[in-house]
Amino acid sequence: MTLFDPAVFGALQLSNRVVMAPLTRTRADDDGVPTEVMAEYYRQRAGQGLIISEGTWPAAEGKSYAGQPGIVTPAQIEGWRPVAAAVHEAGGTIVMQLMHGGRVGHPEISGQPRVVAPSPLAAPGQTHTPVGKVDLPVAHALTLDEIPEVVEQFAQAARNAIAAGFDGVEVHGANGYLVHEFLSPVSNIRDDQYGGSPENRARFAIEVTTAVAAAVGADRTGIRLSPQHNIQGVLEEDDADVHATYAAVAQGLAPLGLAFIDVLSAAPTSELVQHIRRTAGAPLIINTGFGVVTTREEAEALVADGWADAVAAGRPVIANPDLVARWREGTELNDPRPQLFYGRTAEGYTDYPSLESVRAGV
Repeated sequence: MTLFDPAVFGALQLSNRVVMAPLTRTRADDDGVPTEVMAEYYRQRAGQGLIISEGTWPAAEGKSYAGQPGIVTPAQIEGWRPVAAAVHEAGGTIVMQLMHGGRVGHPEISGQPRVVAPSPLAAPGQTHTPVGKVDLPVAHALTLDEIPEVVEQFAQAARNAIAAGFDGVEVHGANGYLVHEFLSPVSNIRDDQYGGSPENRARFAIEVTTAVAAAVGADRTGIRLSPQHNIQGVLEEDDADVHATYAAVAQGLAPLGLAFIDVLSAAPTSELVQHIRRTAGAPLIINTGFGVVTTREEAEALVADGWADAVAAGRPVIANPDLVARWREGTELNDPRPQLFYGRTAEGYTDYPSLESVRAGV
């Protein structure tokens, strides 16, 4: 098996095993509606075997960043249709990442009166809002009556994504956002059935993913996890607890028959990551490049040596829409421009040259 072989993940058809990682780019309008430039951005990158969209909020309370798209309103659903259609016309497959920011957000960003989380704690640090840089607020702890409502928000968002033409969805259970906040004993200090033990802290992730799978089909559902990423105050520093927590998550997901598990980890060959893979029983997408850029050699080895079924890349795909062709040929790569990763313009978004245009001197 090579990085460039096709694959079938549930109902998802991949032309190769290079995956476009979910990447926040803040190009939606003020109402969370995708813009025309977003359709072009994703179309350009349809050569990756699978595109996982940027984190998209399933509820207004879950909006974390200005310019972040949603999948709640009719206008948002309609705005995503040209994106999915453009990818499909270019021969690609695309799933939508459903990202509830939890306590990583602010009323000045979301327009909602609160942020929510498992516990009444603030994430560390500050965030940029329309009125300037401010401390992240203390979250409202979701009540036992409110948790099923949030679970249903994920399920409805998944239905909306399919209605917009997407091939599937990914639950964002990583990087310090709501689902991940439930997993950590630092961000989750509840003493009910959603807190305390590893099994209880795993419950919300399992319930959300189960509801999404029931809504759109497990063969169109994946989940992203980032064990021990230790980001945004969601700390997982006790090895034994981490293993127990993610074993519980994987055991809870195993009966579903998910399309894939997407794991962000700097140690993809570790027993922790591979135990999640074996226990969940789903194809594994590995993303090693949050701190260090993923290289072609690393990606090829992870697939060839059997550690992963596919490899996700972020910055290389931002800068090289045709990354698969460049990696296959072993040719030069464009350099990313990090100062333009976030913004509202096409600059640094859709203006990276293709290999074909570089060779043609265009």
